[in-house]
Amino acid sequence: MTYCIINSTAPNKEEAVKISKYLVENKLIACCNIIENITSVYYWGGNLNIDNEVLMIMKTKTELYDKVEKEIKKMHGYDVPEIVCTPLISGNKDYLNWIDEQTRG
Repeated sequence: MTYCIINSTAPNKEEAVKISKYLVENKLIACCNIIENITSVYYWGGNLNIDNEVLMIMKTKTELYDKVEKEIKKMHGYDVPEIVCTPLISGNKDYLNWIDEQTRG
C-alpha cells in the first residue's frame, strides 16, 4: 500500500471544511488539517494577487488521488484549484494502518 499527502487551498474556512468533511465522510481521505490565514502571492489573469487563503493538508492512499481530485474540483470555488499530491516515503505504521481503516479502496 502506498500513501500520499494532498494539499489544496481554499478561499475561506467554510469551503475548506465543506470539502474536507465530504471527503472524510465518503472515505476518500482519512483526515484533513485545515490551516487558516496563509498568504498566497501569485499571478492570475495577468494581475499580481496577494490573498488570504486556507490550506488543506489531506492524508490518504495514493490509489484514491484521482477520486479526491475529481471531488475537490466539483466542490471548489476556484476555476483552477491547487490540488497537489506528495508521496509519503515512510511513516508510523500504526498511523498508516489507521489511514487504511478510514479510507476505501
